[in-house]
Amino acid sequence: MQIHPLAAFADNYIWTLHDGQRALVVDPGEAAGVQGWLMQHGLVLDTILITHHHADHTGGVAALREASGARVIGPTVEPMPEPLQRVDHGDTVEVMGLSFQVIKVPGHTAGHIAYFLPALDGAPLLFCGDTLFSGGCGRLFEGTPAHMHASLARLAALPDDTRVCCTHEYTLSNLRFALAVEPMNADLQRHRAHCEALRERNLPTLPSSIGLEKKINPFLRSREDAVRQAAHARDPLAATDEVGVFATLREWKNVFR
Repeated sequence: MQIHPLAAFADNYIWTLHDGQRALVVDPGEAAGVQGWLMQHGLVLDTILITHHHADHTGGVAALREASGARVIGPTVEPMPEPLQRVDHGDTVEVMGLSFQVIKVPGHTAGHIAYFLPALDGAPLLFCGDTLFSGGCGRLFEGTPAHMHASLARLAALPDDTRVCCTHEYTLSNLRFALAVEPMNADLQRHRAHCEALRERNLPTLPSSIGLEKKINPFLRSREDAVRQAAHARDPLAATDEVGVFATLREWKNVFR
């Protein structure tokens, strides 16, 4: 199995996985780039996985399904491009001989889900949509800070070597914010330099890993003293517990430039 991110729009990634004959794609916001990639590699589209309903993740689904007859799988409670198979937390999705576990991760949207593959070529794999980014997390469009904090905790509990396939190239922007929160975090400093070198060569900073994110991502580090102190300095009244720390960080990130 080979995994590859297809760049789309200004900063999206459409994740692909293929065995040399069949392919799955995750969150195809547009169809043309996917169709060109399939043709270039001589692949048949088998399955489309959708994490949430936003147009930059679903806009290409109808055209791809019509062209290929691919099976479409998406969350239970969100508006989706019908017809599709709807799945919920705890379900298992069989795709091309692989068994993905469905994890409900509300916050960015109300019914957002992620797809977790416990092992692929020696390491787990996570397609997490717009819930977890490298160094950051999604905005709260339909959920509460408590929802997103719980969703991120669920993902942080996955094995450290889990490869995190986020759907946006937001890493450098997120790391700038993370360094404002934890300027003395040496892991964060090293990772920023690494990602800057990747982007200078127009290479993706992804996938990340759960283990790395627990070292550098402030939204997974609300128990750390430095993060709590930064949030408390930002808003002493709000940052009184872990959810409050998370909410303060998220509001801070919303206006960070």
